Amino acid sequence: MIAQTDTEKNSDGSASVRQEIQLACFRVGSLYYGIDILRIREVIRPLRITPIPKAPAFVEGVVNLRGTVIPVVDLRRRFDLEIPEDDRRTRIMICAVYGRIIGLKVDEVAEVRSYGRVDIQPAPHFIKGREAEFFLGVCRRDDDLIMILDLEKILTSEERIDLESVGPEAAGD
Repeated sequence: MIAQTDTEKNSDGSASVRQEIQLACFRVGSLYYGIDILRIREVIRPLRITPIPKAPAFVEGVVNLRGTVIPVVDLRRRFDLEIPEDDRRTRIMICAVYGRIIGLKVDEVAEVRSYGRVDIQPAPHFIKGREAEFFLGVCRRDDDLIMILDLEKILTSEERIDLESVGPEAAGD
């Protein structure tokens, strides 16, 4: 259910299914989302973002992080939410997707929580259309629900990001 990080190697080299998953919980708009912590490289404060001509609407641009040009996806734009000014809680989560590094701009990173497999429910059936494919499942965080994101689906819908073309020459660096 949780993408490609479902298995771990035992000491004898055999694979076993992880019984617990750690989710980085973050807020976009008024809702909380989660991503498997193993997908996240680091969380940074927003840097200067350079726009990319003809990029999908949800790609805010690229940042230069220690000499590496990284595309940044604004999850508010991806989920068709209102775009307010950044505040002191805004963060960019640097994640690994398809062997590439991308940034996810979120309103706030809340915490890392551990969940057992039994705590994760399938995504609600009432979510229809293109947005339904973005979610792997849902779990509880106190009184809130955490929607578990499928990073590959967020980046491979009809507005596919060509990560190969987003490089230093595209950013003008």
